[in-house]
Amino acid sequence: MSKGSEGATPGFLVWRLSTKWRVAVDRAVAPLGLTHAQYSLVASLYGMHRAGRQPSQRQLADQTGLEALYVSKLARGLESAGLVDRTRDPDDPRAVRLSLTEQGQDVTRRAIHVVHGLLQQLLAPLGGLDGERTREFTRDLTALLDAPLDPFSTTDNETEQS
Repeated sequence: MSKGSEGATPGFLVWRLSTKWRVAVDRAVAPLGLTHAQYSLVASLYGMHRAGRQPSQRQLADQTGLEALYVSKLARGLESAGLVDRTRDPDDPRAVRLSLTEQGQDVTRRAIHVVHGLLQQLLAPLGGLDGERTREFTRDLTALLDAPLDPFSTTDNETEQS
């Protein structure tokens, strides 16, 4: 464990790891003209397209965990860069459907390759992408992400200390 992490809480470690990952991805995809948030959007869009879906901005927000307003802002920027097409949904005029342009598909494939290399590096201490510890780690992260969280609730212990 690094010296800066001794005695750290799990929440602090999750924050540090997410920050480390965001910075690494930002640096790695910058030469492709992307930020980490843009990469999250185009990589998710790429995966959804491969599954036969043309998601709305709302569906992409749900997939990525980003706010719908932020997805809209990112999508407009990616559209200006020639990477994403935004079209009105003929069945719901309030909804905007997203798809990658040919250029967007090319940039996304290259970015996915770069980020996959970063993921290999990050997970090397756990045995790499195919390691049993990585599978356990993935299950643990999924369980944490799936757990409902109410930031306004307190535990009995916290209430007693107030």
